[in-house]
Formats: sequence, C-alpha cells, structure tokens
Amino acid sequence: MRASDLGSLQAFFAGLSVQTRYLRFFAPVRPTPTLLALLSGGGNAYAVVATRHGGAIIGHAIAADRAGPSGPMTEIGVVVADAWQGQGVGSALLRALIAAARARGVTTVAMDVMADNWKALAMIAAHWPEARIDRSGTSVRICAGLPGTWEEPRPAQLARQGRRRRPGESSKSRRSSTTVATG
Repeated sequence: MRASDLGSLQAFFAGLSVQTRYLRFFAPVRPTPTLLALLSGGGNAYAVVATRHGGAIIGHAIAADRAGPSGPMTEIGVVVADAWQGQGVGSALLRALIAAARARGVTTVAMDVMADNWKALAMIAAHWPEARIDRSGTSVRICAGLPGTWEEPRPAQLARQGRRRRPGESSKSRRSSTTVATG
C-alpha cells in the first residue's frame, strides 16, 4: 500500500455491506481518514490487498507486529468484498501475510473473529487445524505458532465443513483471477 492507494482503499471499504464491515471491525463502521491511514500499513503494520483485473481492490489484510509471550507476534485482520467471498481471496491474503511474518521473524499469529463469522472460522480450521481457539462472548481469539503451514485443505477437511469438491475440481479451480499486492 502507498499513500496514493488511499482513494482506492476508501472506495473498497465504502462498497462493503454493513454485515461485512461488522464482521471485520466488530461494528458497522466506515473507516475514517485516520483509520484508513492505519489500514494502509502505517507504523508497525504490514498491509496487502487483492485486486481484480483493472486494479480495483477486492480484499484487504493487515498485520501489526508486537511483542508476545513466546516471541514476536503479529495481529491479523482480513476483509474481502462481498461478491468475492468464498473464492480464495481471503486465503491468498493470509498466505501473503504469513510469508511476510515469517520473513520478519514472527513466531505467533493471532486474530480476533466474530463468533458468528462461520465462513472465516471454517477457512481457518481447514487451513490451520493446529490453531488455538479461545471463545469469549461474541468473539473468538485464534492463535497459531509459526513457522506453521498454510496449506490447501484436504478433501476430508472440506467434507467436515459441509463443502465437497466436485469430481475433477482441484483446490485451485474455484480460485478467482486476483493479484495480491504487498506493501
């Protein structure tokens, strides 16, 4: 993310449904200019976006590093445009954040997810089964050690989620044509 991307980032967040903003920010907020500046990767944060052909942002993820009990850790937040959810965009953003976190020497990744955000929870469970999950009221705290793996879910994991691959469908065949840009 660069300062010149703030307009695109603002348009992306403005286009999210109230429900999607609620699931990302735990309230149906519209980011202020100050919050947008933070979301663009200022300070100790690392931001990535996914874009569709033509450059429009369809997903955003951010990681903010801090000291943790077992070494450096990063807090992650991810949001995907409503029309692009369920197509692998969130997973691609997480892979980019995790690769960058490993390069920075991070040992733990953490994220807070609304307890009723079953899509995000299912994605995390399928890709990261070793994650520790702590429930507290309406939110779930997820922590996982690095180096860990962020792999494609196996068919048995997909079946547990209630989604089965169609015959001949690979894990990549449902993926959208997106680009994840780091910055």
